[in-house]
Amino acid sequence: MQRRNISAGAVHGGGSGQQVPGGDRLRRRAPVVNATLIGGALLAFGSVGAQLLSLGLTPRTHMSMAVSEPVATSFSRPDIIDRNGRLLATDVEAPSLFADPAIVIDRDEVVEKLVTVLPDLDQSDLRAALSDKARRFVWIRRGLSPKVAQRIHNLGLPGVSFRKELRRAYPAGALAGHLLGSVNVDNKGTAGIEKYIDDVIGVDAVNSATLSTRAPVRLSLDVGVQHALEDELDTAVRRYKSEGAAGLVLDIKTGEIVASASLPRIDPARPTAAIDAAHAEKISGGTYELGSVFKTLTVAMALDEGLATPATVLDVREPLQAGRHTISDLHSAGRPLTVAEVFTHSSNVGAGMLALQAGPDRTRAFLQKLGLLDAAKTEAGIAAQPQLPERWERAELITVSYGHGIAVSPLQFAAATASILNGGVSITPTVLKYQAGTNAKATRLVTRETSAAMARLFRLNVMDADGTGKRADVPGYRVGGKTGTAELAENGRYDKKAVLSSFVAAFPMDDPHYLTFVLLFEPKGSVETGGQRTASTNAAPVTARLIGRIASQLGVAPMSVVATQ
Repeated sequence: MQRRNISAGAVHGGGSGQQVPGGDRLRRRAPVVNATLIGGALLAFGSVGAQLLSLGLTPRTHMSMAVSEPVATSFSRPDIIDRNGRLLATDVEAPSLFADPAIVIDRDEVVEKLVTVLPDLDQSDLRAALSDKARRFVWIRRGLSPKVAQRIHNLGLPGVSFRKELRRAYPAGALAGHLLGSVNVDNKGTAGIEKYIDDVIGVDAVNSATLSTRAPVRLSLDVGVQHALEDELDTAVRRYKSEGAAGLVLDIKTGEIVASASLPRIDPARPTAAIDAAHAEKISGGTYELGSVFKTLTVAMALDEGLATPATVLDVREPLQAGRHTISDLHSAGRPLTVAEVFTHSSNVGAGMLALQAGPDRTRAFLQKLGLLDAAKTEAGIAAQPQLPERWERAELITVSYGHGIAVSPLQFAAATASILNGGVSITPTVLKYQAGTNAKATRLVTRETSAAMARLFRLNVMDADGTGKRADVPGYRVGGKTGTAELAENGRYDKKAVLSSFVAAFPMDDPHYLTFVLLFEPKGSVETGGQRTASTNAAPVTARLIGRIASQLGVAPMSVVATQ
């Protein structure tokens, strides 16, 4: 039998049994080709490995996301500090939760598990969003606490992840919450000083947790004084069972608001409570008929217009008639009173007589000059518009003279009173730290003589045994002030059972520097007050306790200390 020699280089399936030309060359080249392929593969894998190693070792400052997402929807904000540099507001990094619907495996599982951590989640909306696979980015919850974020992380949900954003934090909690204002979910200011920062100072749009490099915003507030004010108002609400309270501490020389509070307070980190009318800001955001504290302005007008002196005698024994209305004094002295006694006895009849003597034109012009007929404004926002009489006739003149028939914001009234007591020049209330030259355009509102006379009357009202402000005295600090008790109006009628009691004070009266204004809304009578709801029994002693706490913080030394220096 003939044997066939089939070479390794034969073509399979060929039946001729012949050798393939060049077979030896193919055998010689095969190892070379294999080596080249293996070397190329090793080189490729080495390059990929090196790149992965490089990426793994390179620090990542933020996550780059290959999905469609909002860009520059957050804002970095400057810090807010008090006048002494203590921190009131700052930005911090916080995790925000999002999902990529395209890689969510089981939307129902995602929703059901997230609700165990975020029970208020809108399940139907989230399911609908996760069902749209064309979307690559869906916000679920922004600004989570680290603890909540960790619980969600532990759920291990595919397609659900976090990114760091800036959130506003308030180290002092609810302290000065109304004044500081609030920000929205994008860290953009919506109220108070926070909104002022956006509108005037500026914020920076960012799409990552990038802290601001802007200088801190320094306020005129003093954290210590603010705390004392809020604490005393808290105590007053409990002690006199008030529905609310408000207070203000003002530097009458510079216009700086050193403290401002409204109770119930709000937490700037949770501003939704501000929607409730009971939590509304009262110092500048509300207008009220303030009652007899308004006699401060009436007496100052009479003195400044030359209509009377503190020694001028008025016969206040008979009530005043205004149409069908009769105006009388709550506690009649039964004798004529000097203008000084009209102030210290808080005589409605005497104040009405002074206003009638001035007449409507001079009364309106004086109030206009003091800024009480237009809305005031600070960096924290525009104050409420005053409510003025439709007519300025006999009845209106009399009631306005003792703080009824006209409603203004407490801030407006405080600024007007400060201008009367500071030597007679205008001030512009501010919540920013005073800068030299801010009041360069100050104008004279009353004479120095009128200012000095009113300061003496303030002090007399606290020192005199018959003065309505005697419970506001603080030994050593030369306090002066005026009471106000006004019936609150509801549905066009005055409610004799509901009053707003207030006390405006200044100290030290030999050189007035600071003004305080305390307001209690609907206080109740108690054993301590002898069943009374008048300001002399509640707002005045609250003022005394407040000044006793803050005077030293403000650098006012008691008279006994001054005398030994």
